Amino acid sequence: MLKQLYIRNFTLIERLDMRFNEGFSVITGETGAGKSIILGAIGLLKGQRSDAKLVKRGADKCVVEAHFDLSRYGMERFFDDNDVEYDAYDCIIRREITAAGKSRAFVNDTPVPLSMLKELGEQLIDVHSQHQNLLLGKQDFQMEVVDIIADDKLLLDDYRQAFNAFKESERQLRELEQRIESDKANADFLQYQFEELDKANLVDGEQEDLEVQSNQISHYEDIKTALFQADNALSAEGSGVTECLRTAINALRSIEHVMPMAGELASRMDADYIDLKDIADEVDSQLEKVDFDPKELDMINDRLDKIYGLEKKYHCDNVAQLIEIRNGLQSQLDSIENGDEDLKTLKNAVDKAKKATLDKAALLTKARQKAAKSIETEIRSRLVLLGMPNIQFAISLDAAEPSLMGADKVAYMFSANKNVPLQPAAQVASGGEIARLMLSLKAMISGAVKLPTIIFDEIDTGVSGKIAEKMAQIMCEMGNNERQVISITHLPQIAAMGATHYKVYKEDKDDSTVSTMTMLSAEERVTEVAQMLSGSDITEAAISNAKALLKY
Repeated sequence: MLKQLYIRNFTLIERLDMRFNEGFSVITGETGAGKSIILGAIGLLKGQRSDAKLVKRGADKCVVEAHFDLSRYGMERFFDDNDVEYDAYDCIIRREITAAGKSRAFVNDTPVPLSMLKELGEQLIDVHSQHQNLLLGKQDFQMEVVDIIADDKLLLDDYRQAFNAFKESERQLRELEQRIESDKANADFLQYQFEELDKANLVDGEQEDLEVQSNQISHYEDIKTALFQADNALSAEGSGVTECLRTAINALRSIEHVMPMAGELASRMDADYIDLKDIADEVDSQLEKVDFDPKELDMINDRLDKIYGLEKKYHCDNVAQLIEIRNGLQSQLDSIENGDEDLKTLKNAVDKAKKATLDKAALLTKARQKAAKSIETEIRSRLVLLGMPNIQFAISLDAAEPSLMGADKVAYMFSANKNVPLQPAAQVASGGEIARLMLSLKAMISGAVKLPTIIFDEIDTGVSGKIAEKMAQIMCEMGNNERQVISITHLPQIAAMGATHYKVYKEDKDDSTVSTMTMLSAEERVTEVAQMLSGSDITEAAISNAKALLKY
C-alpha cells in the first residue's frame, strides 16, 4: 500500500509530504484545487511521459517520491529479476525532472529505465479516472476482465505459443510461394547461367596454377638461361662445384690416417656434397623440361581469359566464388523442380500448426465461458444493490479469427430496464450506469488481483444520494480486503464513509498560488462534509446532516 507521498516543485505544488493509511480513504476539494495535479504526480511514478513544463516556475527540478509497504503482496521476484534491492516494508519509487526536461527514475535508490518503472507502477497503483470508463467499449479491456476472473494465464500462454508457431509457419509458406513464383519466372535465365558456369568445368585453385604457368612460359628465355648457368656451375666437367668438392673430400681422406682432423672435415663435406649433388640433379632435370610451346601458352591464356570473363560477369574475385554461385543456381533449379513437394510439406505443417492453435483456443474459450457466467452473476448482484433492480447484463463470447488474444470476440451487453433488449453497454448505458458498472467490475477484479492501491477519480459521476452511499460501501469493502482504496469525490455520502479524509486546496502566497493537501481532523471533517452539502454558507442543518453522515 501507499504509505507516503512526497512532492516538491511539481506545477502548483511547492512541497507536499503526506502519509496515507490502509483501508478506504477519501480526497475532497473544490474543482481546480489541485486534485488532478496530485494524480499527475502519481502518474509519473507509473511511468507516464514527463515534460519540463511540469517543473514549478523558478525551480531547477521537481521530485515525486512514494513509499510503499509490499509485505503482503509477494513481489520479491520482480525485484530479483530486475536486479534491484527489495525492501518489503519500505519500497521507494522516485521520479525527478529537471527544468531542462531531463527525467530520471529510481527504485530503492537504484536508477532504472522508464519501462521498468512503468511495469512496477502498474503492479502497485491502479488509477481509475473518468476517461477510463471509455474502456468499457474496448474489447481488449473486456477480454482482460474475463481472463483475470478465469485465471487462465497458463492457458493463454500456451495458446499464444501455438499461435505464434502457426503464424511463423504461415510466414514461411508465403516466403516459399513467393520464392518459387519468382524462380519460375526466371527459370530460363537461371538455367542459362547454370549451364554457362557448369560447362566451364571450373576447378578451385586452377586460376592460380594457370597464372603461374603463363608467367613461366612468358619468361622462357630467362628461365632457360638461368638454369643453364646454374647447371654449368654445379656440374661442368673439371670445374663444376660438385666435382671440385668431391676432389677436396678425396684429398682429405688420403691423409686422415696421419691427421684425424682431416677425416672429420671430409665427413662434414660429405653431407654438403650429397645436398649439392641432389640440387645439381634437380637443376639438370628442370633444364631438360624447359620448353617453349606457343600453342600451350595460347591455351593457358584462353582459359584464363574465360575465367576472368566469368569473374567480371558474376562480380567475383576467384574461381571458388564462381563455383559457389554455380552451386547456388543448382539449388535454385532443384528447388523449382521440387517446389510442389516442398509446398505440400509446408502446407501440411501450417495445417498442423493451425489445428494445434485451434485446440488451445478451444480450451481457452471454455475457461472464458465459465468465467463469463460467474462475472454475469456477480455484476448483476452488485448492480441491483447499486439501485438497478431490473438490470440485465450478459457477456457475449463469439467465435473469431485467431489472434494473440485467442479465437473469441467479446461484448458486454447491458440493459437497465425490463423488456428492453440487451445492447453493447458502452452504447446504451448512461454516465451514472457506466460509473456503477465500472465500480462493480473493479471491485470484482480487486478480489482476483492483489493490487496494493486503487485510486478512484470521481467514479461517482452521475450518481447521488443512496446510490452514492452504496458505491462508498463497495469501496469500503474493497479497502477492508487487504488493499488500499482512495476515492477522489465531490459527494458528501462518499466522503463521509472514508476512514481517513484528505482535503486539497489552494492558498495564495506573496508571489504565487500553490496547491496543498492536508489530513482532516474529526472536527474539520464535519465542516468539510457540511460544506459539500450546503456550499460555502454552512448552516446548522448542514452541520447536523454532516454529523449524521459521519455517524458522530
